[in-house]
Amino acid sequence: MNLQQFRYVAEAARRGLNLTETAKALHTSQPGVSKAILELEEELGVDIFSRHGKRLRRITEPGQAILRSIDLILREVANLKRIGEEFSRQDSGRFSIATTHTQARYVLPPVLARLRQQFPKLQLSLHQGNPRQVAQMLIDESAVVGLATESLDEFEELVTLPWYEWQHVLVMPSHHPLAVVPHVSLEHLAAEPLISYHPAFTGRSRIDRAFAARHLEPQIVLEAIDADVIKTYVRSGLGLGLVAEMAVRDEPPQGGELVWRPLGHLFGQNTARIAFKRGVYLRNHVTAFAELLSDRLSPALLKRALSGGSSHYEV
Repeated sequence: MNLQQFRYVAEAARRGLNLTETAKALHTSQPGVSKAILELEEELGVDIFSRHGKRLRRITEPGQAILRSIDLILREVANLKRIGEEFSRQDSGRFSIATTHTQARYVLPPVLARLRQQFPKLQLSLHQGNPRQVAQMLIDESAVVGLATESLDEFEELVTLPWYEWQHVLVMPSHHPLAVVPHVSLEHLAAEPLISYHPAFTGRSRIDRAFAARHLEPQIVLEAIDADVIKTYVRSGLGLGLVAEMAVRDEPPQGGELVWRPLGHLFGQNTARIAFKRGVYLRNHVTAFAELLSDRLSPALLKRALSGGSSHYEV
């Protein structure tokens, strides 16, 4: 048995047992993939996959156990490569981060600037997507660190830790009647056309639950993934905006063209989380990055989290 066989089996499982897609992903031929998998099954004495003709139909029970071992082996091989890079190239290499637009646009710029000061030879790669895409990039190891509010704690392959808490705010034109209301209510909001995030982004699910709990139907006239887009349409008069407070942090709450009011009393607090694939080896620049994000994300905590049994940590 060899690592190539392990990679073929793991990729076949990842590609839904489609050997054509498996071969394409691994830049090889389909017959070569089939032959390598059959040879591994013959050596092990069990079928990893059940077949119908030449097609793989499902993963067998022993195949499930074998895949878990293969995943562990391939993960440790990747860790060996990272350790080699750590000591051969020190502060250089590529650092891939998967995150949502909100974090990339409003939170990460000063953090990444400081990281580059510490590691001037480091090449940064920023991948943006929705929270589930962020999680998948970690699982596929196309990113080392994932940052998002939703979904990251739903995957057993990932270890997640709380990063910081934030609330939603209401953004509106300075002349709007609600701009002088001391305490905006859900009933106030339900009576207005609203512009907010797509349901998969930036705590939108918490907003929906709050309205549903009061048996209110919000008038969502536009959904977007970008707070800057939401604010643009608020300026155009389309409606009032519900955005993350990070998107208005550098703007005064009153006195400008738009004003904003905190809505934590209506929608509660959201927790942005940092995630890693379980068992991954973290290079020095990754732990430095985590510390720049938050004092609570110490190297000792990261090490304990990645080596421990739990996958979900709270504040």
